[in-house]
Parts: sequence; structure tokens; C-alpha cells
Amino acid sequence: MDRHLASCFLLVLVLIAAGGSTADVADDPLSHLDFEECGTTEGISPWRGKPPGTFGIDDQVVHSGEFSGHIVRDANSPRQFSVFTTSLPTNAEGNVLELVGWLRTDNVDGWAGLWVREDGDSGSVQFDNMQQRALSGTNDWTECRIVLPLDEQARSISFGALIAGTGEVWVDDLQLLVDGKPFVEAPQIAPVLTVLDHDTEFDDGSGVTTTSVEPWRAESLATLGMVWGFLKYHHPAVTGGERHWDYDLLRGLAQVLESPDAAAARAATRDWALALGEPVASDPAGGLPESGVHLAPDRAWLYDSERLGADLAAYLRRVREARAAGPQFYVGSHPGVGNPKFLHEPAYDQFDVPDPGFRLLALFRFWNIIDLWFPYRDLIGEDWDAVLVEFVPHLLAAEDAESYDLALLALIARVHDTHANLWSHVQSRPPRGDAKLPVAVRFVGDQAVVWHYMDVVAGPMTGLEIGDVIIAVDGVTVDELRAQWSPYYAASNEPTRLRDIGRHLTSGAVGPCTITVERGGETHELLTRRDGAATLKRRLHDRPGDTFQILDGDVAYLKLSSVVAADCRSYIEKAAATRGLIVDIRNYPSEFVPFALGGHLVRERTPFVRFTSADLGNPGAFLWTDPLSIEPLTPFFAGPVVVLVDETSQSQAEYTAMALRAGHDTIVMGSITAGADGNVSKIPLPGGRRSMISGIGVFYPDKSPTQRVGIVPDVVVTPTVAGLAAGRDEVLEAAVAKILE
Repeated sequence: MDRHLASCFLLVLVLIAAGGSTADVADDPLSHLDFEECGTTEGISPWRGKPPGTFGIDDQVVHSGEFSGHIVRDANSPRQFSVFTTSLPTNAEGNVLELVGWLRTDNVDGWAGLWVREDGDSGSVQFDNMQQRALSGTNDWTECRIVLPLDEQARSISFGALIAGTGEVWVDDLQLLVDGKPFVEAPQIAPVLTVLDHDTEFDDGSGVTTTSVEPWRAESLATLGMVWGFLKYHHPAVTGGERHWDYDLLRGLAQVLESPDAAAARAATRDWALALGEPVASDPAGGLPESGVHLAPDRAWLYDSERLGADLAAYLRRVREARAAGPQFYVGSHPGVGNPKFLHEPAYDQFDVPDPGFRLLALFRFWNIIDLWFPYRDLIGEDWDAVLVEFVPHLLAAEDAESYDLALLALIARVHDTHANLWSHVQSRPPRGDAKLPVAVRFVGDQAVVWHYMDVVAGPMTGLEIGDVIIAVDGVTVDELRAQWSPYYAASNEPTRLRDIGRHLTSGAVGPCTITVERGGETHELLTRRDGAATLKRRLHDRPGDTFQILDGDVAYLKLSSVVAADCRSYIEKAAATRGLIVDIRNYPSEFVPFALGGHLVRERTPFVRFTSADLGNPGAFLWTDPLSIEPLTPFFAGPVVVLVDETSQSQAEYTAMALRAGHDTIVMGSITAGADGNVSKIPLPGGRRSMISGIGVFYPDKSPTQRVGIVPDVVVTPTVAGLAAGRDEVLEAAVAKILE
């Protein structure tokens, strides 16, 4: 349902590349917006960027002065995009932040633009990268502009230019404005300092060096993590912002790690917790309402004296009774939606690879957020307490960046939420490498099928043919690769996991590779080569061509990948004289249309969805909202409607399918969707990592779930290998036949 999820992947890549803190900037960036005196063509201080060798200063092509910024990419350039950036701290007062600059492009196959990101204590609070209005091809100097709200939570601003794909872009004469005036003229407000600014004991490291522990100590550390998370969201001193609770955890870790046995570790955890003091809340929270509760907090473990000890168990119960009703320091809710907003959660991006103490902090932060603030924790399908114990040694042992990323990827995957991933470092999943074959692979059942060429010239040169079933890659069978990779691919259900594995099946290092395929009942071994993936274009599952089409048989067809909300009435008017309407959501909608389109399909006010949202006064509780309805719009479409979905239908696409399903004569056809619905909540993790989760529960009015199960079609139709080989769209064909009945 999040409107920006379609560009989420590239957004996160930009966050990685832009990375860094303002401390990295040696010079005042505002004095170098025209790129004059930025060093030489080999150095561009105070600008920085990634990957190396793709950016610099140009003294030949300029908008004014003697220098411009320059990014150049070709098919062999690493990654799929290049970016350069600079950053500065901000306490500016105003309403609107604006970045204005001049771009020139040459032969850009992909897109290029400016970008701006405002960061708060817990990561990005505002972002725009011009993706929907970017430049491509060849353009003379063009003025470009990004306008964002100046977020009151912003503590720093990062900005620059990027190119995704291949080609060249020059940037010059940038201006950073607040309310139309130069940034330096904006009034400054005194920064609001918190306990995070005052407690700096572990800014340079936790001091923890342990990288392996015995099973009893792993369980003791897991118990500390649970207690820490409980107190974080319950004890008035912590919820009121009086404690740097991350650093208090590091103090507790030292005590548990020094304990000689489990009994001593239990006592150390008790003493550490009780040192916080008896809870006193000026405004105690009430209990749960008598009705309307979807999930209640798990209280059973608070009575586990064997695990906690009698004194600590009793203390935690007192803390729970004295919890405060007011706003919390570490968690809030997004206005108007209600999904959790995780506040004052530093990403500690001064560490590329956090030390063992901060790695355990990453585990405990994520685990407790899932335990208390994930609306679908009852659908995880795992013993979440056991997962915590299991991952303590994994995070301790993750001493390098690759091991750390893989440990986090494996942890996040256990939540079984397609929204949840290590989005900042998703490229750390296997297979590693910046190259891939120029073919798109899609799973049909358990078979990985080549279904189109992502480059019409290079694709056929691989020797692969449309309809080939890939059996092995470099001698390793697809079944073996699935088994090896699946633990690192977060997904709500198996079709979605296979969707993502298929997209990366042929990825790897640049160079020769061997692909074994089945074709026409025979096995063929093909020696081919992986090259850069910058210019490869993956086709959507919907029908190529215009947004609205009239198909053979006088059937109207509307695809939402390019839908315009303001044109929904026009689409319905054009479809009125046809036999019926097919709405294709085997994609991600370009605009939010559940009401603008769905209103034309109902005769009367019709409920189609209800939500659950977290109760901040009762951490772990989720409450039902009243159903939300579609209001009828004119003209009313009286004919039959078929909505097409499959594993590429995710989040807003699934929400839209629910809305359209409420129509008077609508059926859903296709296959199970991604099973990840609800606005997302971002989670910063130590080492500059970023994750997120589905933040609100999304259900049908009768409280039937959508998470994990996805949108279950009324009529199941899936592609076949033969159909893909013939270039047919069997799902669309079935929809046309259904309407013509």
C-alpha cells in the first residue's frame, strides 16, 4: 500500500552509495555547489561517490565557470547506478527545502537526475531522486528541481546527482534553498539535544571482543535481550527518554559476558535491570479494551521465574503495570496511518562492520521490534524466542561485512514478510556479482524458465532460447541453488521467494559461465558469458502497449503499471460499450487508484478492508479498526470485471486488488500474490544497515488475512512452459475467455 515502494530498491541503493555522515565532509559543501575549486579532475572534495572510476570533475563541458560534476557509465561499470553526493548538518528553520541545478546528458540508457535525502536520528525522513521525472537519452543543459518539505526531524541533508544505466551526465550550478532563499540565509534553530547526545561512552565501540559463546551463555544473552527490549518500551524512565538504552544494553552485555555460569548471568541481568529503579509513571496506561483486540501482548514469560529469577520476574510485572500512557521516546506512529515509527534509533554508520556488542544490539533491536510492533507476529510460523537464541552466536561470529550482512539477511528472512529485508545491503544475498545474463528467468512451478530477452541483441547471443528450462548454473543444479539461497531471501510465501531467486539466478561475476538447460525434451550445456547488467530491461508481466486497450472480442483492458488516477473516469467511459473490463495488476501501480477506480465498480458504499494498528500504551497489542469502504462514483461500470494478479503483485497492488474485488461483478484471476500488505515501517540497524516491515495489519472486512497468503484468486491460472516458449499470455487469454462467456 506504500506509494513509494515501487522505487524502494533504487532508493535504498542511493542510501548506501550516499552513505556516510557529515563528518566525512572536509570542506563546506555550500561553497562548492558550482564545482569550482573542487580539486582536480582526479579528486572532487568535498564531493564523494560510488562506485570508483565513474565520477569526477570535467573542465570541458560546463554550464558556467570552468568545472562541472561528471558521471560516466558503460556496460562494464560496476553495479547498476553511480552517484555522487555531499552532506551537511542542518538545524534550518523553514517549510520547504529545494535543490535546483542544471543537468546535461549524453546517450543515457536508463535515467539520470538530482537527488536529496533528509536524515533524522533514525535514518531517512524525506527523499526524492527524480525517478518519475528523470532525464534519459541526450539532453542539452536542463534546469532540474527537487522540492521537499523541510522535515523538523532532519538533522542532516545529503544531495547530489545520479545515473542509473549507462551514458554520461554533467551537473553544474546547484542551489540549495529554504523557502526560496539560499540555505545559508535560513534562520537556525537551536538543536534539541537528547540523552543520545549526552551519553557518548560507546561512540567509538562497545569494548566487547567475544565472538563465540557456550550454549548457556547464548541463552543468557538472549534473556538479557528480551528484558532490555521489554524495558525499552515499558519503563517510564526509558520511554520518557531519560536513558540512552542502546548504551545501557552494552553495559549489561559486559556483565553477562563476565559471568562464570548461568546462575551468575541471571543475577547479573537482574542487577542490571533493577538498577533502572522502580517505575513511576505520572500518567499510567490503562489495560486493554474489552473488545476489538486482534493480538494481545505475550505476558506468559513475565512469570517464568526459572528463566528470569523470582526477583526479576516480579520487577518486570511491576514495570508493566506502571507503564506510561503518553508518547514514547523510541517509538511513535505515522500520522493518519498508524504504522509504527521507530524513533531515536541510531544506525551507527561510523562502523562499516560493527563490533560484537553492536552486532548483538542489531539482533536485539530487530527481534524486539518484531516481538512487540509487528502486526503479523502470529503469522511468522516460527518459535520467535528460539530464533533469538539461535542467532546470538551467528551475530557474534559475523566479523566481516559479508558475514554480518548474511546473518542479518537470514534473521530477517525468518519473519516471512516480503517487505522485510536488509534493503540497504540486499545485494549481499547470493549470488554475489555485478553481472548477469541478459535473459529474464521466471519460475513455473519448480521449473526456472527463460521467458524473455532483456537485451534483444545480447540475449540470443547467449545461446539460450525462450522457453528453455534451466537445470543448472555452473554445474550446480537449480534445486541445490534454491536450497542454498532460500535462507537469505525474505518472502511471505514460496512463490514470491522463487520470484526473487529467478530474477538473480543467472547473476554472478563477469566472465564465462555454463548453463544447462532442457529444450524440447533434450539436455543442452551452453557456454556463455556474463557481462554488466546496467542496460538490461526486465519486462513486466502485464501486456505491452498503452495503459488502456481494446482487445479482440471487444474486451477492455487496463494495466495499472502506467495508470493515471485522474483518468479513471475516462477509462470507465471508454470501457462502457465493451463486453467487460480486465484490470491487470501483475505489476506495481504507478498511482494510487483503489478509490478512484474502485468507486466505478460498486453500486453502493461497500466495505473492502479493515486494519489493525499497534496500541502504544500496550506494547504488543494490536487493535481492530472499523472497515473502510469504497464509495460509488459515476459512471457505474455494469459489465463483468476480471482482475489479474500473480507473484509480482505486492503491497499497494494487493490493496488495490482488494478494493476492486469489492465490485459488483468482479473476480480475481491468476495466482497467489506476494502476501505483503500494509504501509512499511523503517528499521535502522548498526553499521548503516536498513530494514523495514509491514507496519499495519491489512485484512478483509470479515477479518480474513492477506499477509503471507496473499490475494487468493477466485480462478487460478498460471503460465506454462509451452505458453512462455510460444510468447503467449495464458492468464490474459483466460481472462478474455471468461468475459466472453
